[in-house]
Amino acid sequence: MFDTKLLRPTRENISYCAELIKSGEVVGMPTETVYGLAADAFNETAVKKIFEAKGRPADNPLIVHISDISMLKALSGDVPLLAYELAERFWPGPLTMVLPKADKVPLITSGGLDTVGIRMPKSALARELIDACEVPLAAPSANLSGSPSPTSARHVFSDLNGLIAAILDGGECEVGIESTVISLEGSGVRILRPGIITKEDLMTVSSTVFIDDGVLSEVSKDQKAASPGMKYKHYSPKARVVLVDGSLDKFLEYAKSHADENTYLMCFDGDRVPGNFNTVYYGKHSFEQAKRLFKVLRELDDLNAETVFARVPDKSGAGLAVYNRILRAAAFEIVRVGE
Repeated sequence: MFDTKLLRPTRENISYCAELIKSGEVVGMPTETVYGLAADAFNETAVKKIFEAKGRPADNPLIVHISDISMLKALSGDVPLLAYELAERFWPGPLTMVLPKADKVPLITSGGLDTVGIRMPKSALARELIDACEVPLAAPSANLSGSPSPTSARHVFSDLNGLIAAILDGGECEVGIESTVISLEGSGVRILRPGIITKEDLMTVSSTVFIDDGVLSEVSKDQKAASPGMKYKHYSPKARVVLVDGSLDKFLEYAKSHADENTYLMCFDGDRVPGNFNTVYYGKHSFEQAKRLFKVLRELDDLNAETVFARVPDKSGAGLAVYNRILRAAAFEIVRVGE
């Protein structure tokens, strides 16, 4: 057990966290998307501690974070031109590219795959920590496996206090959901996990962009997941989450006949909901919903909700990423109510 330290982002504390990572420990690291649980990507023993702290399945690959494009070749010996073109357009930023891994990358880091997900975070603090460590950092979301991803240092502390050495507090995350994950197929791009960087954004670099079937449907238990977030129940509060797909009137009609005193409605800002319902709101538009989604899911735990009926967000643009996260939080349980 650790006496987990919650640290302000001073130069001294960044150096302290870097020394912890160099010595084989793991540290909570802020990024613009969500907080990551960071360890030396090349240190098998340290990466194993990530899986142990999170309770994460070993076949769920990690994303490796870099601070400069020059670090890319140490992670992948086969970097296509398209990857550099995408990096020029979207890095630093919330885009992860799955590339053939170099032999130096341990299989534990890649989830047993011969590929590795790589991104350069937009967060200057994250890149400063990577620079101080002088190695790429493997960093999945810094939460207990399956629970909502953390968008503040307090969320990380709530989940992992005593399990990790320190958390570098960079404030609330700007984006609020994890990065877009893509693989490259010749001159085309396949979206494995949607994020704030959308299909339309990617089409400014590649005219051929596919959305993988695993974005909106379950990946079988015996299938290898090419990206984090494709397999297993994810992002879930303790409550049972049910997506209710329909107009607000039909949503409320369903809730009226199925809700009890421990049921909460998860609605959009601006929805007119009668005061007799327990209600939380997670934004009006896709970017607001992305930023607030995981925070609201965690608030539902604080409210001791047992069941959550959630309105279905718009699936276009960045809304696809929000829908993807709620769909997995609900373990694909959807009720469709007629107009």
